[in-house]
Amino acid sequence: MASDDRWLERLRLELAWFSGRAALRGRGAGAILRFAHVRPRRRGAFQPLRESEITPRFLDRAIRALKRWGYDFVGMDEVCRRAVTLPERRRFVALTFDGAPKDLIDFAYPVLAHHAVPFTIYVPTAFPDGVGEAWWLGLERMIARESRISLMMGEREQRFTVTGNAEKRALFSYLESWLRSLPPADLSAAISDLCTRYRIDLAALSREASMDWEDLARLAADPLVTIGSATVNYPVLANMKDTAALREMTMGRAVAEAAFGRDVRHFAFPFGDRTSFRRSHVVMAKEAGFASAVSTIPGIVEAEGRTNLRALPRISWDGRVGSLRMMRVLVSGVAFAPVRPTRSATN
Repeated sequence: MASDDRWLERLRLELAWFSGRAALRGRGAGAILRFAHVRPRRRGAFQPLRESEITPRFLDRAIRALKRWGYDFVGMDEVCRRAVTLPERRRFVALTFDGAPKDLIDFAYPVLAHHAVPFTIYVPTAFPDGVGEAWWLGLERMIARESRISLMMGEREQRFTVTGNAEKRALFSYLESWLRSLPPADLSAAISDLCTRYRIDLAALSREASMDWEDLARLAADPLVTIGSATVNYPVLANMKDTAALREMTMGRAVAEAAFGRDVRHFAFPFGDRTSFRRSHVVMAKEAGFASAVSTIPGIVEAEGRTNLRALPRISWDGRVGSLRMMRVLVSGVAFAPVRPTRSATN
């Protein structure tokens, strides 16, 4: 079903391109692009996280294309300014990266520095501290290695037999959705149980995949880099009590500000889809002192205060659609329904 949905979405975008709509000036003030991983292709048949990846070569091609199409590359401070002022002649694009993955400094940063374009990193501070749990990596490693898997789900022990790649992908999707539905303490206990049973060193996996503070300090020294916050532990905020969610947001900002010696003004909701945060968390972003907060809900940023600065949409760009043609349709805004004015972006 998910593959059918992706096929239909691609067809819709292709039709928008061939109808000539993508050649229009475009809607809104601009677009925020969201990237998860930038790294060379890895070998192996079972790679359920490959869909979140693009290659350094594609990142280079995308930046060249956006320049050719006449977009202004801006940081998040400028996004906030353009979102509340009159539309400008040229539309903007902002490049953003979630988490603090090691591949950002190893593979993405050389491309970004070569092009001298600004970008924003949203850091969950437990990960450079070496104590963050990248539970999705532990789940991937465990399913890749095992054909018979048992685990406690609620009060019952469940058993699965997965031999082929398709079965493994289906199980990964099922268990990932289940884990994401749990409160943070229950999620941590569940993944700890799995990793203990199958001898997965989750702490080592998480540290290996994440930048440390030295890496981040190198990036922070670049004036084109904006450091944002993504809480401390990167939890699904919707699974937490409001007091705990606000503490994650405020502590993440405080730790980042202490580490970098600067004001951290911008925030990313962990995971960022419609099920991972609520309207109350949008209000919390203002209470925590953030000038903006980004989601992963697709859309473009409107001018004149028509987009809430603390619920900004982003266009997630990953390995599912490796087409510059599709990117042009998406950043133009013609693929998205017009946003009706509701609340001021300063609310």
